[in-house]
Amino acid sequence: METDAVLTLLKDVAAEVINPRFRALASAEISHKGPGDLVTVADREAEVLITDALERAYPDAVVLGEEATAADASVLERYGAAEHAFTVDPVDGTKNFVAGSPDHAVMVAELRGGDVVRSWIWQPQHEVAYVAERGAGAWRNGERLVRPPLRDAVRGVTSRRTWIGRALGTLQALDLTWVCCGVDYPQLVEGGADYALYAGTKPWDHAPGSLLLSETGGHVGTFGGAAYRPQEPEPRGLIAAADPATYDLVQGLVPSLPGVSSS
Repeated sequence: METDAVLTLLKDVAAEVINPRFRALASAEISHKGPGDLVTVADREAEVLITDALERAYPDAVVLGEEATAADASVLERYGAAEHAFTVDPVDGTKNFVAGSPDHAVMVAELRGGDVVRSWIWQPQHEVAYVAERGAGAWRNGERLVRPPLRDAVRGVTSRRTWIGRALGTLQALDLTWVCCGVDYPQLVEGGADYALYAGTKPWDHAPGSLLLSETGGHVGTFGGAAYRPQEPEPRGLIAAADPATYDLVQGLVPSLPGVSSS
């Protein structure tokens, strides 16, 4: 599928099964996969539609969907060994979606040989699309993205609430992210924050944004200092930074956070 065709797929699926449920979900359309882990009928229906389209276009690729993986974890092994794979997050930021916040997204990433080569983030309520291609750049609604200069006081955000308000060294205390990787990574690219810390490292959350960030001069790596590879076993934590120097700075300070070792 051409890059624009995949984006059109995400837009069409959102228009069909996600947008009609926004601020209109019935209680029976919301359930829990685990403590604090919500899923809605929109998540499930959107994933089926996106997965079916990708599998028809690429029958030899492994498609790793968030909801399908929750039902059958064995797909992770097939995904990890695949030469060609996709990740699908049908409604990233489900808690926001359920709460009626427009900060949610539909995300897909394509991987070949372990590298993310294309990625798509569609924010249906904001009507903003972010697309990246490895080695070719990143775009917001068709306009090439260029990351603005870093602020004098480096701003960090985190989705782990026990870390909010804590400062790494002399850096500013950590703020809360937008609680949606499909919003967080674009914010890092566009200057809303300079780095983000994550304890949750699911590939469908981070693979799309990792390419968007790297194509605008940023870097995503583990707490231990390794570059992020979405098909490798999930690391204990990730740092998404606006540039490599910020990643290096933060990576050296992360062991001071509660629950993070220096290993």
